[in-house]
Amino acid sequence: MSKSANKTTLWEFFQSLGKTFMLPVALLAFSGILLGIGSSLSSAAVKESMPFLDNTVLQLLFMWMTKVGLVAFIYLPIMFAVAIPLGLAREEKGVAAFAGFVGYAALNLSINFYLTVAGVLGNAIEEKAYGVKSVLGIESIDTGILGAVIVGIIVAKLHARFYTYKMPDALAFFGGARFVPIISTLTLGVVGLLVPLVWPYFAMGINGIGSLISHSGPFGPFLFGTGERLLLPFGLHHILVALVRFTEAGGTMDVCGNTVSGALNIFYAELSCSTTNGFSNSATSFLSQGKMPAFLGGLPGAALAMYHCARVENRSKVKALLLSGVVACVIGGITEPLEFLFLFVAPALYFVHAILTGVGFMAMHLLGVTIGNTDGNIIDFLIFGVLQGTATKWYLVPLVAAVWFVMYYSVFRFVITRFNLKTPGREVADVKDELAFAETGEKTTGYKGNIILEALGGAANITSLDNCITRLRLSVNDMSLVNDAVLKANGALGVVKLDDHNLQVVIGPQVHMVKNEMQGLMPATA
Repeated sequence: MSKSANKTTLWEFFQSLGKTFMLPVALLAFSGILLGIGSSLSSAAVKESMPFLDNTVLQLLFMWMTKVGLVAFIYLPIMFAVAIPLGLAREEKGVAAFAGFVGYAALNLSINFYLTVAGVLGNAIEEKAYGVKSVLGIESIDTGILGAVIVGIIVAKLHARFYTYKMPDALAFFGGARFVPIISTLTLGVVGLLVPLVWPYFAMGINGIGSLISHSGPFGPFLFGTGERLLLPFGLHHILVALVRFTEAGGTMDVCGNTVSGALNIFYAELSCSTTNGFSNSATSFLSQGKMPAFLGGLPGAALAMYHCARVENRSKVKALLLSGVVACVIGGITEPLEFLFLFVAPALYFVHAILTGVGFMAMHLLGVTIGNTDGNIIDFLIFGVLQGTATKWYLVPLVAAVWFVMYYSVFRFVITRFNLKTPGREVADVKDELAFAETGEKTTGYKGNIILEALGGAANITSLDNCITRLRLSVNDMSLVNDAVLKANGALGVVKLDDHNLQVVIGPQVHMVKNEMQGLMPATA
């Protein structure tokens, strides 16, 4: 029983942790678009080729966009330190976020104290050995995203333990929620004294992962792309992605006189550096370009195959389902609405999809394409590929995407028909369930929150409820009360049961509306 409880807690923790990454990553994606547009349209090459852009008002606007776009890149660790306790807290979220900032500052001030007493500061050789950098205006060790994640987790645990802490009457003012930033300051102050002692070993481990990937040549991007797809059904892909994007595992490079670590950090640094000519393929190999063969070509090909494999009388009905999935994939970079149509009926086919995604990453690397950012959609292709000039080799993307379209279409159509897989429209009995959400499309969200709530066993059965980009993430008391058939009949694309108490319900881009509706119903239902 104890072992089962620990397992449940671990699953719930990693689900919740991955979800907290979405807040800073969403801002990062938007900031990247601002930075990409601003830097490309203010470049000398663009002004020369399009003289009408070379006027004071427009150039000031583009320069402003470039500066504002840097906010997520410069302050990314702080955002993680704040977002993690904010996302993990179930009550007093504002206090948790505030304590995250306080704890991150306390950590770096304590590290500064150690470095000062140890005589490291002022000694160039020692500073380089420790990786000293200015953090929040404090000379500290550059622990990057990993340090911020550690701070966020510690603060979240302290918040859960102490936000209702009762102090003696004489000190009651410092009790409750006010005690959280206080205990966070003291705890992270102590942790800050330990960081200089243990951080070199952490750095060695991360550098080892980075070295393994970099020495894998084209297989590094392949392993990353395949691994990300395989982890996606469990909601754990965010952790792998963050490791490669923001730490030494994604490479380290000198950009404009600064040492930058992490594939996405390197790309943004090069994007904002006026003296950089083009982008590093070693960094962009782990970014948007690797997704484009599968996102812009492969999955639309799979959708067409599923359409052609549907019964003739059902094709008009499945068209809306598949077309909406293609639009979400190509324009939004959101793939689950398509992937979950075949993940559960053909796991082996999903494994093939993961392998082909990894091959796409490898192909882009070998072809020398250099398109960065995070989403792999048509917007990234235009802003970070086409607008950046032919040096990115953006013109190869449509060619490779066309090849992937043919491969996916051929493989999916053969496998579906050969093994009679029940993809949408293959059986009359299944069509009503699979398309129920389309039939209720006139409603605000297209989903019936009250029915979904009851299908999950009612409010009393739900112990935690949250969402990521496309999925409800829940913990329930009794998994046997969860009715998969009713959920799928009311819009769910899939139900992932992680263990005896934790599950994910795949809804799609409107998932936050569904969660909000359910939360509004739960107090009245409970």
